[in-house]
Amino acid sequence: MKYRPSASGEFTTSKMSAAVPFLVSYGSGSDSDSENETESNTSVEKVDSDAMAHLKPLQSGQTMSLAVLNSAPEVAVKEAVESGTHLDPSLKEVAYNPTYETMFAPEFGPMNPFKTQQMAAPRNMLSGYVEPAHVNDFMFEQQRRTFSTYGYALDPSVDTHQAFSNSYIGAVDEAEKNKGLTVFESGHKKSEKRKKVKGGDAGEIDTFLGPWAKYVDEKDVAKPSEEEQKELDEITAKRQKKGRNEDEAPAEEKTILHVKDMYDYQGRSYLHVPQDVGINLRSADSPDKCYLPKKQIHIWSGHTKGVSAIRLFPCSGHLLLSSSMDCKIKLWEVYGERRCIRTFIGHSKAVRDICFNNSGTQFLSAAYDRYLKLWDSETGQCISRFTNRKVPYCVKFNPDEDKQSLFVAGMSDKKIVQWDIRTGEVVQEYDRHLGAVNTITFVDENRRFVSTSDDKSLRVWEWDIPVDFKYIAEPSMHSMPAVTLSPNGKWLACQSMDNQILIFGAQNRFRLNKKKVFKGHMVAGYACQVDFSPDMSYVVSGDADGKLNIWDWKTTKLYHRIKAHDKVCISALWHPHETSKVITCGWDGQIKLWD
Repeated sequence: MKYRPSASGEFTTSKMSAAVPFLVSYGSGSDSDSENETESNTSVEKVDSDAMAHLKPLQSGQTMSLAVLNSAPEVAVKEAVESGTHLDPSLKEVAYNPTYETMFAPEFGPMNPFKTQQMAAPRNMLSGYVEPAHVNDFMFEQQRRTFSTYGYALDPSVDTHQAFSNSYIGAVDEAEKNKGLTVFESGHKKSEKRKKVKGGDAGEIDTFLGPWAKYVDEKDVAKPSEEEQKELDEITAKRQKKGRNEDEAPAEEKTILHVKDMYDYQGRSYLHVPQDVGINLRSADSPDKCYLPKKQIHIWSGHTKGVSAIRLFPCSGHLLLSSSMDCKIKLWEVYGERRCIRTFIGHSKAVRDICFNNSGTQFLSAAYDRYLKLWDSETGQCISRFTNRKVPYCVKFNPDEDKQSLFVAGMSDKKIVQWDIRTGEVVQEYDRHLGAVNTITFVDENRRFVSTSDDKSLRVWEWDIPVDFKYIAEPSMHSMPAVTLSPNGKWLACQSMDNQILIFGAQNRFRLNKKKVFKGHMVAGYACQVDFSPDMSYVVSGDADGKLNIWDWKTTKLYHRIKAHDKVCISALWHPHETSKVITCGWDGQIKLWD
């Protein structure tokens, strides 16, 4: 935009007066000379005089003073720090009394106007400024709890010798009302002694109360009226009678045979191992290579409540014994038609555990009715009953051929009790555990047995010696309610309640094998039975979700997981003579065969 001075000479007379038309014409946006002159004249007349006041020259008669404003606050620079106007942030000691503004001035740069007071406050940790204070643990805890309960506490900023005056923070009115009472102090001050009822004259034996006199403010214990007392007596008498009946009278035993003929044309019973199914009764030293089971091939159903335990017939595994919470025990075929052969009825409460003897001709059952019963597998007759008025949690025959008349049971009263089935008497008690005994497992060619308990320990015992020679308990250990010995007899697989399977050596030192820990399943709260494949290549276990989990023994990786049951899958057995057959049972009342 061009500007040419007018011919009247306005530009040369005064710089200030010339600036007015200059600025006006500059704002007009016109290029021609004539337009400039005409527009400048008209616009000067239109513009308000107040708006142009600051452009006019100052009159000599009027004086005006202007305050100098510095919009940027002072910044701590080197000269200011050296002169003492600002504090050096690296200083540890100050030899003079600085002002508040000096102490809390920003280190460098202007103060951030967007910071709140809390954000701008000095901080030496994330949540604020912490000062060291000498308060012992008890005093701190007392004041913290008092503040959380009553809403007041002693002011920590006041010195200790002054703190016991009326210096409180929080609900000060409440503090004055309670006279500074803390949560650790009762309402009665030491000076205020409770008054007792006068005890009378010491000479009068009948009326003298002495130190046994009641306090004045002590209330009498409420006693039931005669009618209420009568009702209570009746209830307690019924309970005692019921308890005696339960203890004294065991349930009546009976059995049901479900197959048409108990014996075949040669007079052999169902206990005889079938020859036509190709069961390979080879030695356990050379088992065939095992494979993962893929699908369900059979369901044994017949129990009306959850199945608690399953056991295969010794050696051959051609029969399956199951115990249930419906108080019944059933015997099933594993091969052929897979029928239910016999039902054993004789417990009045849920059956907890079962165990065959070496030949399979007899088995023991342990139930919550506090009875252990010995049954004949072939005829279904109950041979004998054992009880010590406690609940048996597990039962095991001694596997030695010459000790088949002896068995041990882990009881709810922390003891392991040993019975002789010939006499029906207790011959030994192993009383060292501090909780109910959950499992008993024979190791080391049956010379020893391992027991686990609710006390979260593992104890190893010599047979017939009631003192444990090995005690394993670590602070990190949980209870292990299911234990299985490996087919080669070298390892114990223990289902731990922290959702992992731990492996202990089973030969000499019973050390925990830290390299072999099997995880990935949920079992907390359930005694899910663990098992090995015959060739020791896999470990199987059920879990709380009803799944069957299969791990690789060498790498401890979770290989396979199958949804086996609707409720808890409490047990999984790998058939000892089959390469890929696994039997599972669950709390849905079903027993399933997988291949």
